[in-house]
Amino acid sequence: MTREILAINDDSILASGLMHLVTLFRRYGDITVLAPRTPQSAKSSSLTMETPLHLNHLQDLAPDGELGGVRCYSLDGTPCDCAKMGINMFIEEGRMPDLVISGINHGSNASAAALYSGTLGAVMEAALYGIPAIGLSIDTHDPHPDFSVVDAYFGEIMERFFENPPKPGTYINVNFPDLPPDKVRGIRMARQGRGRWHKEFVKETDPRGREIYWMVGEFLNLASGDDDIADDHILLREGYITIAPHTVDTTSYSELDRLSGLWDFE
Repeated sequence: MTREILAINDDSILASGLMHLVTLFRRYGDITVLAPRTPQSAKSSSLTMETPLHLNHLQDLAPDGELGGVRCYSLDGTPCDCAKMGINMFIEEGRMPDLVISGINHGSNASAAALYSGTLGAVMEAALYGIPAIGLSIDTHDPHPDFSVVDAYFGEIMERFFENPPKPGTYINVNFPDLPPDKVRGIRMARQGRGRWHKEFVKETDPRGREIYWMVGEFLNLASGDDDIADDHILLREGYITIAPHTVDTTSYSELDRLSGLWDFE
């Protein structure tokens, strides 16, 4: 089956992770790449509302044997802008993508990072349209990392994904440890890890004597480690590949039931 795949990232059209992602996924179908012109990390689901967007059509690749073709675009917007633009391009062509992929992100998107991630903001947008979507990240900020761990395990993950795709409104967050394949302890399903950053700003003085602040921060682990379902950032640190399903519906149904009984407005 030839699939129509939309590929996005947040590290920019020039990032090696995106190029590697396209190389891996050409075996599954034709790919439309639509990625930010410049790095857009930590943009989550941010949209560009007051500035016009410029779409640039770059070099395309024809199908090659069993490998799908690639058409390539850059956009001077956010990852979510790219997702919207790409999906609407398909709609104008009278079809929808069969799959949206995002990454390979340079840096973990486990735990609270999932809330800020532009990589996941793109696949969240796809899930909003009901399109199966998956974001992939590797736990290093090296601009040219060793992707052999992704090469070794992503096929097994995608086999499960295609056989049993996520429910509509759900997207998949995969994090790979920065390890050689033979050092990986396995693949584990996980939940979004409990943690957050604190001591997040460093104050300095610019050459004109003005106070400036750099966002840095220390990660504060809030996972207890005594639950049946493990936190993704803990498993990642222990050498596992983690898979966490996320949903666009952020309603807490247990709290909805509890507070509906306590906050009686009738």
